[in-house]
Amino acid sequence: MAKTILITGSCGLIGSSTAIWFLDRGYRVVGIDNNLREEFFGKAGRTLHVNKYLTETYKNYIHVDGDIRSESLVDEIVIETDLAGIVHAAGQPSHDKAASIPITDFKVNAYGTLVLLEAVRKYSANTPFVFLSTNKVYGDRPNRLALTEYDTRYDFSGEIHSAGINESLSVDQCLHSIFGVSKLSADLLVQEYGRYFNLNTCCLRGGCLTGPLQAGVQLHGFLNYLVRCSLERKEYTIFGHKGKQVRDNIHAKDVASFISEFFKSPRIGEVYNIGGGYTNSSSILESLKMVEQASGVPARYTYVDQPRVGDHIVYYTDLSKIHSHYPGWKISMSLEEIIQDLVAGVNCP
Repeated sequence: MAKTILITGSCGLIGSSTAIWFLDRGYRVVGIDNNLREEFFGKAGRTLHVNKYLTETYKNYIHVDGDIRSESLVDEIVIETDLAGIVHAAGQPSHDKAASIPITDFKVNAYGTLVLLEAVRKYSANTPFVFLSTNKVYGDRPNRLALTEYDTRYDFSGEIHSAGINESLSVDQCLHSIFGVSKLSADLLVQEYGRYFNLNTCCLRGGCLTGPLQAGVQLHGFLNYLVRCSLERKEYTIFGHKGKQVRDNIHAKDVASFISEFFKSPRIGEVYNIGGGYTNSSSILESLKMVEQASGVPARYTYVDQPRVGDHIVYYTDLSKIHSHYPGWKISMSLEEIIQDLVAGVNCP
């Protein structure tokens, strides 16, 4: 029988991209997803089309319409399945939305993670466990680093320029957002279960993860949503920082390829920053221009002077640690290639 991977949030961006990665390589994938994104973001956030695509395309995909907060459901799946790996990608993903639903946000992001970890500890202790964390665990601390303003972007100054944020940046004594706190709580649980119970766990603190399978909305999925606005000829809204705020972008399939590497050689209670790095970084203004060139549609945007609470002015990833531990893993897609892929397939499947 084929090896089985359990993926939570299997119809979201990373969940579906990782599912496809393993399905294409002959694995059996059990995916848990209850389309909670539609409750969070409305019809634009729904993922039912991804569920349909996975179910109809792959005979080795088994879908579970369930909630990771259900201990009985999660226990049953973990007990009855011989797992080669677990990818925990389910969650409430919006920095902004969390403030209006703090209890739901914490239950989904933190408690749901605890339920999964307990099931692994009790019934599948040798199974590698990868958690999709976020760079928001660092709160607004990156904003305290020295910055230089240029015509189209802000950038880090001094030694950190072009190097980016590494895993040693403190997560304490700063403004996180409610979302950042719930994800940090889950992040710490994943680390602690690894170290305390000797489990093979890993936190991936993502920058801007993107791809055509993402249901990008204004509150979540920056680059995907920007491309959608362009193709649908809608105005994109820039919130603060003159549109010069910078993010690094990584295609979801490159995240999936790293997860595969971790499963081959897992570690205990590890943390990695993962993103596109300096070479795949761009400001909103720069991204608008690149999308305009790729789509052939003139950019339309409005500007709101008030930035999002706790938003990073500049964030791009120092990939030194992840490369040192997994030298065989590399980013395969440039920013230009990512944007071209989004323009070609943002409404697929």
